[in-house]
Amino acid sequence: MSEKINYYGTGRRKSSSARVFMKPGKGRIIVNTRPVEQYFARKTDLMIIQQPLEAVSQLGRFDFKITVRGGGSTGQADAIRLGISRALVEYDETTRTGEVAKDELTFRKILRSAGLLTRDSRRVERKKFGFRKARKRKQYSKR
Repeated sequence: MSEKINYYGTGRRKSSSARVFMKPGKGRIIVNTRPVEQYFARKTDLMIIQQPLEAVSQLGRFDFKITVRGGGSTGQADAIRLGISRALVEYDETTRTGEVAKDELTFRKILRSAGLLTRDSRRVERKKFGFRKARKRKQYSKR
């Protein structure tokens, strides 16, 4: 019996990257060896992470072991969201048997329409010389 029970997804956002390992379970989410509620203090980050699970109605069905590095809390949460979405798509495609009808809703279609499979490629713009920040100039003085 070589049935695969671990599903994997990689997510990236800004300078954060997350490795998401998913397996059937009771809904536990462990981020860098800590429960997700301890790792992310803000409620909005927790909501961001649960978006893909809510979209496909799978809350509480899978356990996640997540390793995330780099960036801030919001970038890490977005990276985890993309990783979870990709792991759910992998799960759906491996468990689905036979041909998929055109009108049948797959996890990929649901997550794609919710915009959860799109990698947000925006990065911080570099600072230019002679400027205070990337675009902010010094105050102009006429006299």
